[in-house]
Amino acid sequence: MESQKHILEARGLCKSFGELDVLKGVDFAVKPRELVIIIGPSGSGKSTLLRCLNRLEEPTAGSVIIDGVDLMGPKVDINDMRRRIGMVFQQFNLYPHLSVESNITLALRKVSKKNKAEAEDIAARMLDKVGLSDKRTAHPGELSGGQQQRVAIARAMALEPKMMLFDEPTSALDPELVGSVLQVMHDLRDSGMTMVVVSHEMRFAREAADRIVFMSDGIILEEGTPEEIFEAPKHRRTQEFVAEISR
Repeated sequence: MESQKHILEARGLCKSFGELDVLKGVDFAVKPRELVIIIGPSGSGKSTLLRCLNRLEEPTAGSVIIDGVDLMGPKVDINDMRRRIGMVFQQFNLYPHLSVESNITLALRKVSKKNKAEAEDIAARMLDKVGLSDKRTAHPGELSGGQQQRVAIARAMALEPKMMLFDEPTSALDPELVGSVLQVMHDLRDSGMTMVVVSHEMRFAREAADRIVFMSDGIILEEGTPEEIFEAPKHRRTQEFVAEISR
């Protein structure tokens, strides 16, 4: 069966806010170990799609199937499913009164029921992965924006998700801090993590993506390899977007 090849599938996904239709029947699938980057103009529904994929936003219609489980099913344990789907936001959402280590271990102890030693061992390994082993005892306010975002990535990875969703993870960062976050994402890709990323970082999209998805006005207009989308887009709206960002 074709769907068994995918770790994630969205079928006929719709989302309306009042009379505003933000998603208009989106069909979307991701294979294990694939890095998919979603691009498109502001207001096209990219972030809403991402948030519907783990039901942070409730879809108005359609289905989301992750790892063979229908997220819209009446008996689904959504909290259990969210442990399989790491999410990194534009804002870092770290607890300012907690140390870096405590920000990471909190969910491990409360959600995954790890003991203190286990949680701290996992936090240490995750901080090493994002290059912040020396910031274990620091508080978020002592870190740069790029460092805070890397802690947020480490926190999401600590729960050992099957896939990671990134919602414009560099948009709140000063330009000189963007590179360190993108490097962590490169490393995650190289380690085989399945990733869906909404991003305006077109150079990263060209270099790292297995597939580019172009959204406009609540629908997916075109998808393909970076070469297909950036060098030879077929849809007129994609052509206009690529021409604009290439200026």
